[in-house]
Amino acid sequence: MAEALLTLDALRYDAGERTLIRDVSLRIEAGRRTLILGPNGAGKSVLMRLMHGLIEPSAGRILWNGGSGRPAQAMVFQRPVMLRRSVLDNVIYALDLAGVPSAARRARALDVLERVGLTALADRPARVLTGGEQQRAALARAWALRPRVLFLDEPTASLDPGAAAEVERLIRVIADEGCSIVMVTHHLGQARRLADDIVFVDAGRITEHTPVTEFFASPRSAEAGNYLRGELSWT
Repeated sequence: MAEALLTLDALRYDAGERTLIRDVSLRIEAGRRTLILGPNGAGKSVLMRLMHGLIEPSAGRILWNGGSGRPAQAMVFQRPVMLRRSVLDNVIYALDLAGVPSAARRARALDVLERVGLTALADRPARVLTGGEQQRAALARAWALRPRVLFLDEPTASLDPGAAAEVERLIRVIADEGCSIVMVTHHLGQARRLADDIVFVDAGRITEHTPVTEFFASPRSAEAGNYLRGELSWT
């Protein structure tokens, strides 16, 4: 069995009197591209924020590397937050926060900007970039941290097809360098293209965790089957 990067054990998350995540147990293997699918309001983004540590569970445990400690990780959101500074300085600032020595920051930032095709825009204010350019800048900022796992919350939802295709290409490149990918998407075609494994979430529960080919060929849960047929559940 492959190495477990992340294990969720009986996870629950409450927001006031509402339970958004219910008794979720999940094992994510290192080096895989895991995509999270499910209807609106199912709890996909909440689950990802729990994994990343942005919010704390109400009950249950989150174990990294079998309990040996949280690896380097980064997260990219649907709408990237760009600081009021240049594209280059956005990346350098993230490296500064991560404790990267000052002598290494500029070279590392320029390297990732070249890899995402933004060298020519390095000195431009990040907030004037197009949506696709901003998302590539956000990927560069995350990639520069050299994460072992990268979380992505619908990173192409607001992009045109060309910009979305470029973001998908970069995700593949990052994954091919050994970074595990955990990503929320509503786009079934994107899930087919990018995923090794699918996690299906419905009403705060995981109803299916299976290899991508099996998920689309023969979903095991009624909820996933209904979703693929367009018979959405509403929560």
